[in-house]
Amino acid sequence: MTTALDAALDLIFREARTFSAWQDRPVETETLRAVWDLAKLGPTSANASPGRVVFVATPDGKERLKPCLNAGNVDQTMSAPVTAIVAHDMEFYERLPELFPQTDARSWFIGNDELIAGTAFRNGSLQGAYLMLAARSLGLDCGPMSGFDTAAVDREFFAGTSIKSNFLCNLGYGDRTKLHPRNPRLSFDDACQVV
Repeated sequence: MTTALDAALDLIFREARTFSAWQDRPVETETLRAVWDLAKLGPTSANASPGRVVFVATPDGKERLKPCLNAGNVDQTMSAPVTAIVAHDMEFYERLPELFPQTDARSWFIGNDELIAGTAFRNGSLQGAYLMLAARSLGLDCGPMSGFDTAAVDREFFAGTSIKSNFLCNLGYGDRTKLHPRNPRLSFDDACQVV
């Protein structure tokens, strides 16, 4: 008999796949809120939380996104119920007095563009990964991709802000009949060391 832990691991990792074909089934805004409410709990450096997400879920939003996509990603993105634009705020440190009140962490970043850029990108990427795990845990399927024009997305969705796009992730209920066999993954010995 499968334990609850085995079922959870199957849902989030072992049976989860990357999807590019989608069922014609909507994703409710309440589900997207629940995804974020889980994803936001993942750790980031000094609780910096630079991750920002635009859930593109309307026909108008999809039409705005479409010209920014590489040709090979248009069909899967237009047919996905939701496309998350996973981004990061380059002025995340302005929220540190609220998010990390135990010390003056904001002062670590003021005037240090290299630290700002690295922290925003690294921790925003982590938050994007948490978002996918949260989505899977709530029964959604994911199709992350980087085949798009980041400058065009930033102009279209983040003009006049300090937010920059990182990657896209289609969300919905995947069509398992269109999956190819799972591609290989590197073994522990190929990818890891213990020193």
